[in-house]
Amino acid sequence: MVAKSETFLGNLDDLRAFCAVVDLGTITAAALSRGETKGSVSRRISRLEEGLGATLLARHPRAVSPTEEGLTFYAKAQESLTLLDEAADAVRDAHTVPTGHLRVTTSIDFGIEVMPEIVASFRTAYPRITVDLLNTDSRLDLAANRIDLALRLGDAEETGYRASLILNLWIGLYAAPGYLARHPAPASIASLADHDLIFSRERPGAAGIHLSDGRGRTEQIALRPAVRATDFATVLRLSLAGAGIGYLPNVVAARAVETGTLIRVLAPWATAGGALRAVSLAGRELPARVRVFRDHVRAEMMKRFAIEPVQG
Repeated sequence: MVAKSETFLGNLDDLRAFCAVVDLGTITAAALSRGETKGSVSRRISRLEEGLGATLLARHPRAVSPTEEGLTFYAKAQESLTLLDEAADAVRDAHTVPTGHLRVTTSIDFGIEVMPEIVASFRTAYPRITVDLLNTDSRLDLAANRIDLALRLGDAEETGYRASLILNLWIGLYAAPGYLARHPAPASIASLADHDLIFSRERPGAAGIHLSDGRGRTEQIALRPAVRATDFATVLRLSLAGAGIGYLPNVVAARAVETGTLIRVLAPWATAGGALRAVSLAGRELPARVRVFRDHVRAEMMKRFAIEPVQG
């Protein structure tokens, strides 16, 4: 700890006034540059000298000059004010200039299957922003873990933070061409019972899923999967390996569908899968690095899934 008597407790405006006097050579010139009266600047200098217990300026009828102590104090004070101004500029710029370091967290599934291409294109667009990507299924607290943005999948809300909707999700059924060559694609929802199914995060026993065709028809069916996995990333890998029909979010299966390594079955039947939200700290305007990353994710997801823009 620094003893109280060893710290500077003066007013920053007093400090700036003193430096202006040394720079310009007279109290009158310093007062004009600061938009103050000569008396106001004189009082500031006197207050500084009293607080420091030293004479900083030698007064002459037509000018003032710094004492030896005043020159020593001026050199350090000017350096400190420069550093302080640079720090203030950096904070102000953070809200307008996309630069700095960004910490982002999301689920393992989304982080592995979707985020690499998004982060790569973001770094191309904003090379002055570096990124930490934390993939975990634990809902890390943003403030406690110094996280700028969390990409959350599902319906859970978080109090104390601001959330922007990126897109609504749905979960569909997908199979590899190799699996479908051995087991013809199901022609109806009921025929799913004849297939090997791969589900995620389900309790033992039959799993109930609610499917809709987007036109008002719905089906509730209980199925006993052949394979269960702890996460959708593993369901995806098992589906690609031909182990069965995977029950997967569209954002996780998208790349495999694009490359033809997975085929959607029983379209348009699907399950509403909640939403993808960008969660950030509440308060004042977001720093530019956070704002442009959130908007980049939204733009890439809209482009990839051909959805209408979502405000928020």
